[in-house]
Amino acid sequence: MPTWAASEWKSFYAERLGEQVFANQSDPKAWEGIFNVSDEDIWNLRMRMKNKFINFVKRDFKAKWLANQGDPSAVMSIVDKINPDALIIGFARRFATYKRAHLLFTDLDRLAKIVNNERFPVQFVFSGKAHPADGAGQGLIKRILEISRMPQFLGKIIFLEDYNMIVAKRLVTGVDIWLNTPTRPLEASGTSGEKAEMNGVLNFSVLDGWWYEGYKFDEKAGWALTDRRTFTDQAQQDKLDAATIYSMLENEIVPLYFEKNSKGYSPKWIQYIKGSIGHIAPHFTMTRMINDYIDRFYNPEKKRSTALKADDFKLAKEIVAWKESIVEKWNGINVVSLEVKEAHPNLTGEKLDVTAVIDTNGIGKDLGLEYVSYRVEDGVEHLYETKQFKVTKTDGNVLTYHLDEKVRDTGVFRYGFRLYPINPNLAHRQDFAFVRWI
Repeated sequence: MPTWAASEWKSFYAERLGEQVFANQSDPKAWEGIFNVSDEDIWNLRMRMKNKFINFVKRDFKAKWLANQGDPSAVMSIVDKINPDALIIGFARRFATYKRAHLLFTDLDRLAKIVNNERFPVQFVFSGKAHPADGAGQGLIKRILEISRMPQFLGKIIFLEDYNMIVAKRLVTGVDIWLNTPTRPLEASGTSGEKAEMNGVLNFSVLDGWWYEGYKFDEKAGWALTDRRTFTDQAQQDKLDAATIYSMLENEIVPLYFEKNSKGYSPKWIQYIKGSIGHIAPHFTMTRMINDYIDRFYNPEKKRSTALKADDFKLAKEIVAWKESIVEKWNGINVVSLEVKEAHPNLTGEKLDVTAVIDTNGIGKDLGLEYVSYRVEDGVEHLYETKQFKVTKTDGNVLTYHLDEKVRDTGVFRYGFRLYPINPNLAHRQDFAFVRWI
């Protein structure tokens, strides 16, 4: 967070939330003070960052555009039209085709109406690079440049060349919205959106990568396209997603931004910013990730490693001996009987009564039996639940297992029963992944 939050935001956080926010940046409670900050102060800082971004573009790119585009009047028109009062939407990243930079340009007539609304001005700023061997990605950049030079989009669709960390930082701190439109489910993370989050920039993204989780923390702190595909044909899906983006801009996002009060800002927009910073940002810092690794993996691994090595690897040797014993006896397991009394298929509250008699071949109670059910929805199976059988009788090597499972939901289910080895000293069941379905 201290790397990608602008210096102005870091000073703002320190002054309004206290220096503690940097030491506790992954703790949501450390950020609660953002909701007590005046709306006007947040708006003023956002406008300060926006003007800083616009001045950066005018200063650093004017010479590049004059050198590359060859038409001084067109370049000056672009510079003059960059408007701090407009809703500025940013899209900057590596131009891999799955990131669908082209999506916004599916319907140019509709896009032109959005960006040329004099009452509600909207501008899009693009930047990024394609891999030298990625011809398709380079083609996307070329297409965006072509569209940006069309008369109806001049100064409304802007492409910033030579994308680097400086350009990235100005973008993720200066635009109003960060747009991300990956092909589901190919987005690994989407760290640029996390950086924008730390600077009061709102996210508008497909529910994929980090936003799949982030959006759930506060659905009134950004906007999302569903994670579900409607069409198997990607071209059709692209058209639907593009139409959804246009519709959300026209009917939700743009009106919200321009719902301004007498002081020149939208109170509802500021509430989105507060929710974004207070509810979402703390969950997506590098500090939180490192803490997760330490708490979930490194410390447990250290504890287990110490236990395995103690007393000349006593526990490790016991586990190895147990595994060798199970391997030797596994194929000798015999199902003596299996009796299933099924509940009525559509009556909740009735029982699924199952009794199994198993000759464990000497494994005894180290052999578990588990009920596994899948719910079928729209022809797709989803894991519904697992339940452990209880051992109700032991007769030498022969164990009787029993399960009473109430039917809680109606629907179509598929179920089965599986045997597996039990040892509390295993780190995880998958540490010894023997299974047998009966």
